[in-house]
Amino acid sequence: MGSASSIKQVVAIIRQQRKPGEPLAVVTSAMSGVTNQLLHLASLAEQGKDFYALLQQLQTRHFEVIHELVEARLQNQALMELKLLLNELETLLQGVYALRELSARTADLIMSFGERSSTAMIAHILRQYDPQTIYVDARDWIKTDSSFGNARVHTDHTYACISQAVQQHREALFCITGFIGSDEQGHTTTLGRGGSDYTAALVGAAVDATEIQIWTDVDGFMTADPRIVKKAFPLEEISYTEAMELSYFGAKVIYPPTLIPVILKKIPVIIRNTFHPEFPGTVIREKAKRNGSLIRGISSINHISLINIQGSGMVGRSGISGRLFSLFARENINIILITQASSEHSITVAVTPTHAEKAKKLIEQEFELELATRKMEPPEVEHQLSILAIVGENMRQTKGLSGKLFSALGRNGINVVAIAQGSSEYNISVVVKQHDLSKALNAVHDAFFIRTKKTLHVFFLGTGNIGKTLLRQIAEHEDYLLENRSLKIKVVAITNTRRMAFDEEGIPLKCWETYLQEKGKPASLPEFIHRMKSLNLPNSVFIDNSASAEVVNYYEEIFTSSISIVTCNKLGNSGPYAQYKTFHDAVRKYGVDFFYETNVGAGLPIISTLHDLLVSGDKILKIEAILSGTISYIFNAFTGDRHFHEIVREAQAKGYTEPDPRDDLSGLDFMRKMLILARDSGYAVEMEDVEMEPILPEKCLKAPTVEAFYQALEEEDAHFEALKHKAAREGKVLRYIGVMDQGKVSIRLQAIDAQHPFYFLTGSDNIIAFTTPRYRDCPLVVKGPGAGPEVTAAGVFADLVKVGAQ
Repeated sequence: MGSASSIKQVVAIIRQQRKPGEPLAVVTSAMSGVTNQLLHLASLAEQGKDFYALLQQLQTRHFEVIHELVEARLQNQALMELKLLLNELETLLQGVYALRELSARTADLIMSFGERSSTAMIAHILRQYDPQTIYVDARDWIKTDSSFGNARVHTDHTYACISQAVQQHREALFCITGFIGSDEQGHTTTLGRGGSDYTAALVGAAVDATEIQIWTDVDGFMTADPRIVKKAFPLEEISYTEAMELSYFGAKVIYPPTLIPVILKKIPVIIRNTFHPEFPGTVIREKAKRNGSLIRGISSINHISLINIQGSGMVGRSGISGRLFSLFARENINIILITQASSEHSITVAVTPTHAEKAKKLIEQEFELELATRKMEPPEVEHQLSILAIVGENMRQTKGLSGKLFSALGRNGINVVAIAQGSSEYNISVVVKQHDLSKALNAVHDAFFIRTKKTLHVFFLGTGNIGKTLLRQIAEHEDYLLENRSLKIKVVAITNTRRMAFDEEGIPLKCWETYLQEKGKPASLPEFIHRMKSLNLPNSVFIDNSASAEVVNYYEEIFTSSISIVTCNKLGNSGPYAQYKTFHDAVRKYGVDFFYETNVGAGLPIISTLHDLLVSGDKILKIEAILSGTISYIFNAFTGDRHFHEIVREAQAKGYTEPDPRDDLSGLDFMRKMLILARDSGYAVEMEDVEMEPILPEKCLKAPTVEAFYQALEEEDAHFEALKHKAAREGKVLRYIGVMDQGKVSIRLQAIDAQHPFYFLTGSDNIIAFTTPRYRDCPLVVKGPGAGPEVTAAGVFADLVKVGAQ
């Protein structure tokens, strides 16, 4: 009822629903915003301020609809009827202005002009097409008590009035004013905001209607608030109970009292969208069919305050709860949620923030004696809270449902302040911090609805070879993950050492470089981390594709913010053991993930294999490994007549080494990998505990330049040739092997025979052998490429998908 164009749509819907020979009742609310305007007019009049300009706007708005939708020859009668109504309103406002007083009764009468005007207007428009259209002032039908503002309906009297009127006009099109009624003295009353729905339900119940349709501006009940949860979807059916629960806890689709009359008559109520009339909407009925989910929907109340009263004097003492609830009832303070400790030591109630301080003072007055004698502690009020409620009849006696709810909240670092669940088990309500509500709703929605895709919000650091490759892999496999894993990876931030960019809707990965350059800003690691935390998105993952110690310094802060980390940066796990322990303790404490498969073997499943062995009850007795693709290539090729320095130059030419080959041949990177394996095996090993035999002679290591290094290496040729020939005479080959044996880690050059699993290693492959009680005689071997952007990025990608599977 917002404008002429929308009212035209309303008329089209009514005409489509109208069937010859059958009565149809249409209940109309005021035009959009008019009820608030009427209250504002009343307030202006009460304050002695000019109200005529606003009144004129109201008149113009209604007249414009008549001019546009009623034929010219019929306009005068419609305009005159509206003018008479508005003249009556003006007289009433003048009285308020003169007395400077606005009673509840007068306010109800003033508000009634919204529905009376709109319904009269609709009746005139429809009468052009259907001469049997009858305008009904609901004050003649809906009989109530005198509780102005929210009157209680006298159901029997109301039903009798409606039935009698309908019997007299069996084929009529009734246009009925919503929201209003009258008391025994004939004074105008209102049924509460949203009361037009209630009017429709009363009329439908009185005449035993086949169905009641409520046409609004949404597609029906949604699984959650679509303004907060973008993946929310309409529900095909819900039960009366579910609709009541969802409406009570914030779903503004239907006025809750609407369902009371229809429940007794078992009349289905259908929620339809005026602007999407082809959509079937949501059917509310006694028994709704299952929707394939454990719950029906998630509702929320954005702003609440908690009041907690506690004290030893409450334990075992009857009457405390009664006094508290009677006090709130007398003072018209609505309690949204109640929870009480089984020990009876405390009672917590949720109220609207506007009632919180008043409620606190009333409690202090009511329990003055208990407070003075310290049997009760002063009531505590906590503000800036919200309620999230999961609702569904399928919840009854469903095992694991509460665990699923709290797991979804816990994994996202959302603290539950209070919990309430009725014995009916239709609803579990939790109180959370207001700033966590959006995150909580999205996390819980992902957890409970199979048809929605779980979304990982990724914060991406590092766009070098591995980072670029990973972004390409994510983009290429997006459709596969959605279809086969129900997983959506949304990269919401990217940063490198130069630029950073954020987009909550997701950065387009096919043009991320252009996006970063054009829409990004100068990079700042502290600012990037701060923004990541402040966005507070559910299922957040930080990906570290760097080799930076500065980034590692933020890991603990990231974990404590309930954000998971996937990293190929091995500095975090190979630094001081205290740092390693701090990170892993934080992961357990905050329920997040820390995946770093690529720390040791790029895309090879080495860390996961180790963890699986330990989790399944096996014990690591010994690890043998070659974990450097560069060193592996050099010694695999160091056979026959080839010289060591020639092979090193060849490895550099093929891109297997760093610009200075000593960075690889020093064995430091290999040492870090062995350190991580030892620690993950359960040993508190420090870097200095590792015994490493250098490959290169001292002279080579101390050479001032790369060229000087090669010259020194060539001069040491006899040393390497002697090692090679000695091994060959014994039928062995040279391998640079790391060993972890009972917590002792060593890395040294060894000559091994054909019985050893590393003997036949070729190319630049990595290899690792696990000896355990289960794999004592024949070690478990993992072998394959251990370096390169493609396999390393794939390893990070696999870890990211594992986060989505948690």
